[in-house]
Amino acid sequence: MKAYLYLENGQSFEAEYFAKPENDIIFSEIVFNTSMQGYQEVISDPSYCDQSIVMTYPLVGNYGISLDDSESMTPRLKAFIVREYCDHPSNFRKRQNLSEYLEAHDVAGIHKLDTRKLVKVIREFGTMKSLISARELSDLEKETLFKEDFTQDQIQKVSTKTVSHFPSNGGTRVVMLDFGYKKNILESLIKRGCDVIVVPWDTSAKKIESYTPQGILLSNGPGDPKSIADTLIPTVKTLQEKYPIFSICMGHQIFALANGADTEKMKFGHRGGNHPVKDFTTDRTYITAQNHGYCVKESSINGTSLEVTQINLNDKTIEGLRHKTKPCFSVQYHPEANPGPHDTKYLFDQFLNAMNGEVSHA
Repeated sequence: MKAYLYLENGQSFEAEYFAKPENDIIFSEIVFNTSMQGYQEVISDPSYCDQSIVMTYPLVGNYGISLDDSESMTPRLKAFIVREYCDHPSNFRKRQNLSEYLEAHDVAGIHKLDTRKLVKVIREFGTMKSLISARELSDLEKETLFKEDFTQDQIQKVSTKTVSHFPSNGGTRVVMLDFGYKKNILESLIKRGCDVIVVPWDTSAKKIESYTPQGILLSNGPGDPKSIADTLIPTVKTLQEKYPIFSICMGHQIFALANGADTEKMKFGHRGGNHPVKDFTTDRTYITAQNHGYCVKESSINGTSLEVTQINLNDKTIEGLRHKTKPCFSVQYHPEANPGPHDTKYLFDQFLNAMNGEVSHA
């Protein structure tokens, strides 16, 4: 079945559905991911809420969908766009085809279009609004639809509504504020013997303190950090006075805002598993997994209680921050990977050390 992709800048592409959603018109922000593997983890990452993802790797679907590789229970993206979809996967772990998985969650899947050209357009013009339709749209329809603004409630959509406890006998207790956390962040803590309590994004500092944590983790998540800053900044300010804090991706941006820095939207963001990051404290370069469309403004760090510990070697954006006097630090990328390199999983050990009273050198 034919599909039509329209971009806000006026360009369009013809394609075909390999997974047809119920809605005939999909309105979303379009982004691209450079990972060569791990499409199930990409699709199930809550940070892609309300977005359409273009994969730069040309073939997708060849190993199907397994029971164990999802980073969340429900994929939150709007559409998955690939050059070629494989409908006959070969993998002993497979339980579904990719098309079956997407249709079960009402996500559009389209292929047979020039994704190389599409990605070059996004790189040139930046992340933009897009429409995917089962029929050709008139100029008036496109003009009307593109006038719509995106909602700013992505974190409210993906965050847990209840408190979950993952107990450990005598383990270090971590309270994780859920902005849209990936499963492997939780597993990275559990593997280190932590007793983890996951709470909704807007849980008050007083309520968090009632769980008697030894450390706080601010998770990844979708959208603009400033959309929740008014609620989170007082909470983070209170918590960092009492506990070590480790912040990842969205958490990194919230941590920066809470300490007087500023954030800004990037032209097309960082999404993929091959981003080089320079760590000033170890004088090493790590290859990292990333998924974010906002970053901390470098000039806004001046005069704050934060110092930059890591930068991206491609565009020199900030990748790591550390509080000058408190055991609190953050990274913009995903140390838990999945998909991606495992170079920076040591950060979870540094967080554990900080909770045990040792100085963090993130």
